[in-house]
Amino acid sequence: MADATNIVWLRQDLRLSDNPALAKACERGGRIVVIYVLDDEAFGDRKPGAAQRWWLHHSLAALADALRRRGGQLVLRRGRAAPILEDLVARTQAKAVYWNRCYDQESIARDRTIKRDLAEAGLEVESFSALLLAEPWEARNKEGQHFKVFSAFWRSFLRNCQVAPPLPAPAKLTPVPGLSGDRLEDWELTPRNPDWAAPFGESWTPGEAGAKQALDRFLEGGLASYKQARDRPDRQATSRLSPHLRFGEISPREIWQAVHDRLGVAGASQAGADKFLAELGWREFSYSLLFHEADLARRPLRREFERFPWQPDPTALRAWQRGRTGFPIVDAGMRELWACGWMHNRVRMIAASFLVKDLLIPWQEGEAWFWDTLVDADPANNTASWQWVAGCGADAAPYFRIFNPVLQGERFDPEGAYVRRWVPELSDLPNKVIHKPWEASEADLEKAGVRLGGNYPERLVDHGLARLRALEAFETLKKERAA
Repeated sequence: MADATNIVWLRQDLRLSDNPALAKACERGGRIVVIYVLDDEAFGDRKPGAAQRWWLHHSLAALADALRRRGGQLVLRRGRAAPILEDLVARTQAKAVYWNRCYDQESIARDRTIKRDLAEAGLEVESFSALLLAEPWEARNKEGQHFKVFSAFWRSFLRNCQVAPPLPAPAKLTPVPGLSGDRLEDWELTPRNPDWAAPFGESWTPGEAGAKQALDRFLEGGLASYKQARDRPDRQATSRLSPHLRFGEISPREIWQAVHDRLGVAGASQAGADKFLAELGWREFSYSLLFHEADLARRPLRREFERFPWQPDPTALRAWQRGRTGFPIVDAGMRELWACGWMHNRVRMIAASFLVKDLLIPWQEGEAWFWDTLVDADPANNTASWQWVAGCGADAAPYFRIFNPVLQGERFDPEGAYVRRWVPELSDLPNKVIHKPWEASEADLEKAGVRLGGNYPERLVDHGLARLRALEAFETLKKERAA
């Protein structure tokens, strides 16, 4: 069909390699319209947060450049997807529309309606799997239900799933001449006055090329030691692929194959590979939950936690958001988040546990803050992980498992390098008290220039007492459930 026009509608798949919808359009032949629709209304209260919008701007710019180098064009439109696609079909006389699937219930309902309407108008319409290694409805336990325990989910996946090889990027594309769209700059996705995201560019290279560079760096320098070093925020030991996966700049199938290919290289670590691939597995598990649990972002999966005696405290919440809790490892993480749009995963768990268990602030408050400030805030991972820490989700850590921020800091940042980087007012404290400055001697505080309650805050809570308070709150929930 050399003279036909095919539309490829992109969403969470801003790449050319291993893009099944794009590959199908190329296979069909003819002109190709690649479109991205900024449809804020479709997300309701879950539209992309501010940090994600910064990433989206730069990812779209990188994608537009990659398409231009292959003779193609990225068309940008803002508004509701359905009428925009219908208008584009009419303008281009398109015969087919392709896209890759989303898995939240709102997007599924929207896509089903669009697919029906376009098909009734005589178009070929097809959707594809591109976001995940396997479809979320495929994994079932012996009772035919979706898994709610990660270990069982992952064992089933490894036993039953065959991951298909990734598809190559098209070498050349033929666009529709004279087709115009919005200017990316007019969408105003990046912040101004002030440009608080200016430092992000020092940490990240959004786009498919940046994703492949990050993967190559990790395979070369991080995979072998990943199992041992992944929990150390003071080291560059993680892949930092999460925002690239969030926007689909690299596919999980590409990562899966690259890791397995790496195992054939001398010095490669099976243990490191297994642990890293299990992190992809947690992402798959989270999307299974998102697909099956429509209220994942709003309601606890363990419904009894809807009656948990939370104690909302706007002042304490603000201190946590600003990295002013008085617990150095928590504050370091929250400041890294603000500066980079990202936080080391171990520290995410520590900071989240502190909010929901030391402060008894509802997990939804923390999830909302991460949604707005993380460049990798994923609709499945972000919520599933917060529910895990809060003890109210699938495969949740028991509520009584409460992270001690001092012990966590001493174990995973033993020399205080991470704290010193992000909480520089404590940088001259000795290692033995860097994670508990309230135990430092007056001499050590004076020598380090630390004034508790001055240039560094006093602790919001005593962790030991806060832990007891959290356990008592959990006991009231248990007693109510028993009654």
